[in-house]
Amino acid sequence: MKKTIFLVAAAAIFLTSCTSRQEKAENRMKQFITAYEAKVIPLYKEANLASWDANVSGSKEDYAKSERASFELAKVFTDSTAFAELKELKESGFVKDSLLARQLDLLYDSYLGGQVDPSLLAEQIKMETDITQKYTGFRATVNGKQLTDNEVEEILRTSTNSKELQAAWEGHKMIGPVVAEDLIKLIRHRNMIAKKIGFSNYHEMSLKLSGQDPAEVTAIFDELDKLTRNNFAQLKSDIDTYFANRYKIKVSELRPWHYQNRYFQEAPQIYPVNFDKYYANQDPVKLVASFYNGIGLNIDAILAKSDLYEKPGKNQHAFSTDIDREGDIRTLDNVRPDSYWMGTLLHELGHGVYSYYTDRSLPFTLRDAAHTFTTEAIAKLFEREALNPQWMNKMGIIDSAESARIEESSRKALRLQMLVFSRWAQVMYRFEKSMYENPDQNLNQLWWDLVEKYQMISKPEGRNMPDWSTKIHVALYPCYYHNYLLGDLLASQWLNYITEHITKDQSFVGQKAVGDYFREKVFMPGAKYYWNDMIEKSTGEKLTAKYYAKQFVE
Repeated sequence: MKKTIFLVAAAAIFLTSCTSRQEKAENRMKQFITAYEAKVIPLYKEANLASWDANVSGSKEDYAKSERASFELAKVFTDSTAFAELKELKESGFVKDSLLARQLDLLYDSYLGGQVDPSLLAEQIKMETDITQKYTGFRATVNGKQLTDNEVEEILRTSTNSKELQAAWEGHKMIGPVVAEDLIKLIRHRNMIAKKIGFSNYHEMSLKLSGQDPAEVTAIFDELDKLTRNNFAQLKSDIDTYFANRYKIKVSELRPWHYQNRYFQEAPQIYPVNFDKYYANQDPVKLVASFYNGIGLNIDAILAKSDLYEKPGKNQHAFSTDIDREGDIRTLDNVRPDSYWMGTLLHELGHGVYSYYTDRSLPFTLRDAAHTFTTEAIAKLFEREALNPQWMNKMGIIDSAESARIEESSRKALRLQMLVFSRWAQVMYRFEKSMYENPDQNLNQLWWDLVEKYQMISKPEGRNMPDWSTKIHVALYPCYYHNYLLGDLLASQWLNYITEHITKDQSFVGQKAVGDYFREKVFMPGAKYYWNDMIEKSTGEKLTAKYYAKQFVE
């Protein structure tokens, strides 16, 4: 009896001790978060506003301001004392509260990535800013005339003159020699920082600090390579036959400029449906506003602060940004009335609604997407509607008869887009992985080896140019591209769940239940859950490729 009483008393003391240690650890974590937010929130907003101004104006003054603001924000995470506190709390195992533990995990990774001399980060930011200015200010010179990216794409999409196509493609590629040397220095610098922190290279560091296992990502890409290789080869044969006839040349004479865009990352128009003609007399901005508002995800506040059209000096690409995690969401675009920009607007506003409808009562650190690829999945899912005849019909773009007429061709066009992009993503992921593993190799050759293997496009004879450096993502959005393809997998998984449990209408037009589902199951939780846990909570399964395969491969 006495022994039993002793054991019970000992257990009570142990539990009391554990409870006390947990309470102390969690109080320390709360104090850390309070001090952290006081420093970071104003710097975060300032850096995002400065970056926005620089991308809109393209001016050196704005880029200099953006560089300074970015460094001040990055410098917060170099605090070794703060990191030591997080490390001790993490290793103690006594931060049990779910919200505090999640913030601890995310902040630990953020601070781990900054555990280098601040001067090294300052140098990296300066190099990135200088390169950004070069990309932003570049315009292709074709036959003595400066062209925007939109104008280059228009030539590649519409011309049937091989010489004109080659001149436009090569004109765009001249950004390569402008940035390549600086970019290689930046790659080596990023690697040096990663090694000082304890990683083998920057690619490994980027994935691990974002909550991804590089081996798992590579395994997914290997699986998708096997799934798509034969189907793509068959479609590529159809594409080549189509373009050989279009340009009146032999299949063996086809070159990169014959595939209707700069990187063969978009599906060429080989089926008897011209999506551009449907949007030629439409206002994509009004359409996108009507669509999102119709599913209960009002975007008026986002559009009011966005910069939507072309202007001199402005970044020619597109992105969405969350300025303050308090509702100031913006998108930068260069809208034209065509299918590309219709899809791009749907995509960027997909990012926008994810950010806008995240629960603002969550702690600052958790007011973000569960992972960067989960917000890509939302963007990708809505982007697909631009090629959906049912969506186009319900949005008043085409009538029912035209919708029925192009249904089959549209289905084939979407499937082609998914497979074309899948193969392009293979190039990007494997190039960056190999580049950071060995930046001293012949990167020009590596690039074309991968293009020929995965996209089945022939390198122009004798070409030895830094074409890899013409893709802005390699420089400024490094080790990110795999998230687009992971986003495609998740988009198909969400679509499968919605059509089984919410609505059979894949156009989503007017389906407020779809907006409610995403707001409640995906947007509101923010980063409260680890990304695969959020996916399981919203679909009943962890991330899987089977629905992507079912939709586009089988």
